[in-house]
Amino acid sequence: MKYIYRFEEGNKDMRRLLGGKGANLAQMTTLGFPVPDGFTITTEACQAFYDNNNQLNDDTLTQIEAAIAQLSEKVGKQFNSPTNPLLVSVRSGAAISMPGMMDTILNIGLNDQTVEVLANMTDNRRFAYDSYRRLLAMFGNVVYEIPEGVFDQVLEDVKTTHNYQSDLDLTVSDLKEIVDQFKDLYVGKAGKVFPQDPKEQLLAAVNAVFESWNNHRAQVYRRENHIASDLGTAVNIQMMVFGNAGEDSGTGVAFTRNPATGENKLFGEYLLNAQGEDVVAGIRTPQPISTLADTMPDLYNEFAAIAKKLEFYYRDMQDLEFTIEHGTLYMLQARDGKRTPTAAVKIAVDLVDEGLISQTEALLRINPDSVGAILYPEFDEAELDQNTVAASGLPASPGAASGQIYFTAESAKAAHDDLEQQVILVRQDTSPEDIEGMVISEAIVTSRGGMTSHAAVVARGMGTPATVGVNGLQVDYQNRVATISGEQLNEGDWISVDGTNGNIYIGQIKTNDTKVNDNLSTILEWSKQESDMGVYANADTPADFAQALKFGADGIGLTRTEHMFFKPERLLEMRRLIIAEDAKEREAPLAELAKMQQGDFYELFRLSEGRSVTIRLLDPPLHEFLPHDEKEIQKVADQLNIDPTYLARRVDALKEINPMLGHRGDRLAVTFPDIYEMQVRAIIGAALDLLDQGLIIEPHIMIPLTGSKAEMKWVREVVVNQVEQLFAKKGAKLEYTVGTMMEIPRACLTADKVAEVSDFFSFGTNDLTQLTYGFSRDDVGSFMPEYIKKGILPADPFQTVDVDGVGELMKMAVEKGRFAKPNLPIGVCGEIGGDPKSIEFFEAIHVSYVSCSPFRVPVAKLAAAQAHIKLNKKKDVMANLVKN
Repeated sequence: MKYIYRFEEGNKDMRRLLGGKGANLAQMTTLGFPVPDGFTITTEACQAFYDNNNQLNDDTLTQIEAAIAQLSEKVGKQFNSPTNPLLVSVRSGAAISMPGMMDTILNIGLNDQTVEVLANMTDNRRFAYDSYRRLLAMFGNVVYEIPEGVFDQVLEDVKTTHNYQSDLDLTVSDLKEIVDQFKDLYVGKAGKVFPQDPKEQLLAAVNAVFESWNNHRAQVYRRENHIASDLGTAVNIQMMVFGNAGEDSGTGVAFTRNPATGENKLFGEYLLNAQGEDVVAGIRTPQPISTLADTMPDLYNEFAAIAKKLEFYYRDMQDLEFTIEHGTLYMLQARDGKRTPTAAVKIAVDLVDEGLISQTEALLRINPDSVGAILYPEFDEAELDQNTVAASGLPASPGAASGQIYFTAESAKAAHDDLEQQVILVRQDTSPEDIEGMVISEAIVTSRGGMTSHAAVVARGMGTPATVGVNGLQVDYQNRVATISGEQLNEGDWISVDGTNGNIYIGQIKTNDTKVNDNLSTILEWSKQESDMGVYANADTPADFAQALKFGADGIGLTRTEHMFFKPERLLEMRRLIIAEDAKEREAPLAELAKMQQGDFYELFRLSEGRSVTIRLLDPPLHEFLPHDEKEIQKVADQLNIDPTYLARRVDALKEINPMLGHRGDRLAVTFPDIYEMQVRAIIGAALDLLDQGLIIEPHIMIPLTGSKAEMKWVREVVVNQVEQLFAKKGAKLEYTVGTMMEIPRACLTADKVAEVSDFFSFGTNDLTQLTYGFSRDDVGSFMPEYIKKGILPADPFQTVDVDGVGELMKMAVEKGRFAKPNLPIGVCGEIGGDPKSIEFFEAIHVSYVSCSPFRVPVAKLAAAQAHIKLNKKKDVMANLVKN
């Protein structure tokens, strides 16, 4: 088995084997760009490592030995050489980029002897000992698991003692002292000594990088980003080039376009006299790369030309790492850059306009889930005018959010999970260990770091507002307080963060939603062209529907009429209806409710302007509308002017042992047909009123919880009778349909029979999942996290369709239903109607449309287009296989 590839042996198409970093280093080498020599240990070696009880096997060890010998011969340097020692970096590189989640060690090969050789060779003792202390800190943290903060504290103590402001103030004497203290930490904290043999350092580093594939932060990142856990990581061994070799040296990170906005302009930062980790760690505030054009114009122009060529070659925005050693440029990495959702959409549209990619390729490049984040909230302008900016930093990731501040990932997560608080993580700088706190935060704030710091990159990838490098922010972890421009804040205090402009405010500020921008409109228009699946909204109010229409909804796929009854005056009439003893007593409240309902439906139909509107008749158990405790019963009795004892008896009589499986849905129509009759008259009455005004509406009336053909037939007749009576009374007619919500397994199993008396199907995936699994959707929080954590379930089936179980029932219902009625419209109106993974399955089983919450409409439209494109590609592949 070949476990090692020299850079000149690989290419960009070998990502699975060489990891993203290794494949791109190989490609840049082939293209003739200035890449320091090296080689990649493959992901297959990583798998072999885990198969061999977390140890490098003999084949890998032999090949590493040979590869180091080849590298030494090529560059004229050797490990432990007394004249020209070989120093290398050891970096991880997964097939799918996981920035900062796995481990890196620089300056492998330095020891007590070679540090002196390096000092004499370069005539720069400070540089040599600065490199050595970096190796000791990184190696100790990564290999021996000595906390990073322990090394940082030594550094800070020395700086404090001498009143230094920066690491650059450290003298050779200081650095030697730090090196000695770091070595003592090895003994005191790990019970080990730093290995002086470079080969031992190298093998230990490779082991540690492979092990980092399964560290906690990497597992969390993979889970959040849906990355398979069996891919493994490659390891890249590369000859060191030194950005910390003096003021004519440096290191930087740059993007070929702005990763926050998508602007087509070189964007990035660099630090002079620094190594790469200094930039991403945010320890020092870097300079914008544009200033490099003034200080080193020739080098800047060389870099800009390489950046442009790489973007053209890869046909996507690139994230580049580079080092300058004594005025010479070296490229250390090229990869597709992480970007905000806003930038992702703009870049995709621009690349199509520039002729680099096709329209379908642009659609496939955008994560549907991230599209919703483009509609970033903004602070309400009126409230903003009443607040003063407390501090400002760099606008690392756009959007606005308010939350309660916490200073550690652990405390933020606890406040979020246990207290259900909206939290904002506030730190000096973040590290990969903070990932769990970052994932649940409304916003992220750091006092240090730049636009390419860890906090900035991860926040942009998650679509979380972030402000970094905040002037006037100090964080005291020990006392759990922060000071913002002189004002002290404790954990739990509120702040508001505007990641779009970098401003921080004390207190809570209301946010407003933004509008669809031109680039997103273009993407949504392309999505519509590429998909046959309709995307409707779940909308219960005119405001919901108006919002959905702004996002391009094709109409309403679900109006839950029960949601229209919770306003105080309506709830009172609903309660009067429920406690009525007989049909006669129900007449008055039904008449009042009918007026209200007809007004509601009129507004929805008017807004639709003829678009499809599907209205579900009353679904929940009646007890949900009634008071429950003694105090509330007394209040309602007073409102209804009845005896509270009588009301308490009625409430008790209506209680059900398991109301979600009880007297609800179309069972209400069987026992209280006058309720459904009232709703039908209101629906058709509203449509006829608009017909008089010249607007033609075709109402779709949906009957919930159908379990059999007989049940559906009975309720349908109730509906049709009311419709026909109203037509006769009004002397007018219009088209309408009566369909059912498929949410009971029996209905799916007998869908061919149900379809005979149903004009359409619409899957209610919440109840279908609940009844298939035997899970209560209201109680899964008590066990679902453990099921997912332990791999019993791959995902929450209430969030993503369970293809093997629930999905099989849906597929059966589609096939049976269309066997009875070939053109039967079939939709999905449950919560997962806006889930991209579920939409891919719905496309495969030929669902006609999905319906989701208004803010998920853009997500669903893009996901539907992607699903259609992918399915067609699969069909093309199969057709070619058959043809050949």
